[in-house]
Amino acid sequence: MEFLMAGVAACGACVFTNPLEVVKTRMQLQGELRPRGSYPRHYRNVFHATYTICRADGWPALQRGLLPALLYQFCMNGIRLGTYSVIEDAGYTSTQDGRISGTRCTLSGALAGVAGAFLSSPIYLVKTHLQTQSTSTIAVGHQYKHEGMFHALMTIYRKHGVTGLWRGSSSAVPRVIVGSSSQLSTFSTVKQFTNDLQVFQPGSWLVSLTAGMVSSIFVVLAMTPFDVVSTRLYNQPVDRKGKGVIYRGYLDCFARTVRKEGLYGLYKGTGASYFRLGPHTILSLFLWEEMRKYYWKEKRATQRQAPGQL
Repeated sequence: MEFLMAGVAACGACVFTNPLEVVKTRMQLQGELRPRGSYPRHYRNVFHATYTICRADGWPALQRGLLPALLYQFCMNGIRLGTYSVIEDAGYTSTQDGRISGTRCTLSGALAGVAGAFLSSPIYLVKTHLQTQSTSTIAVGHQYKHEGMFHALMTIYRKHGVTGLWRGSSSAVPRVIVGSSSQLSTFSTVKQFTNDLQVFQPGSWLVSLTAGMVSSIFVVLAMTPFDVVSTRLYNQPVDRKGKGVIYRGYLDCFARTVRKEGLYGLYKGTGASYFRLGPHTILSLFLWEEMRKYYWKEKRATQRQAPGQL
């Protein structure tokens, strides 16, 4: 049940934030490996990018890749948040006196993130390809010609086999380790701190909302460079053997991006990342926490009634 609740919460957030994921992906690929000022800027900022995509591709383009995005969120965050909640419920994120341990939360979040990122990597690969697709006038990055999620999965499988579906997974692991550990550790710590201050009533939904808002800031700052590298590795063209023709691997992509574009290159699309990751973090963690509270409340009520039932 913990895994199901986590997956549903992430999907609920994804419906609202997928348009910003499309914008973020394209801004991260814009001017790939080219110095600033040497390429046309189709997307100047998150608002201009949204307008440009709508004008050139139409409003539906903002929800491009929604199906794999929903499936990815359900699988990845279902596994990630579900695993974390099991670890938390077992008491491994707390010290002997019951206080939240930042170190334990960070390690638990990283561990939970690795499992989710690796298993859902093929869906993230397809999602990136579909969200990048656009008309030639505003195209950035390599353009795959997939007709949909299932067509993309079958095409990649026929050409490159099972290993081709997991291409780029090496970048997904560090991306999610950083994002998951920073998100869940700050969420748990801020939630405890807010409860200690007694700003809100115990158990109030405002506690979860506040913790999610603070957590989103840390996630964006820590995760964006890894997210840029991940997007580029997943989207790069491949040769007949399924090997990337631009980057040799994770470290090569990281180094070449800094060398060609400077540190600025690692933070491309930061505004879009926050507008996407911020609301997504807030909504997913808020919905997850509220569903967990409701579930455990109903479960305890059922257990109290059980002895009296025939």
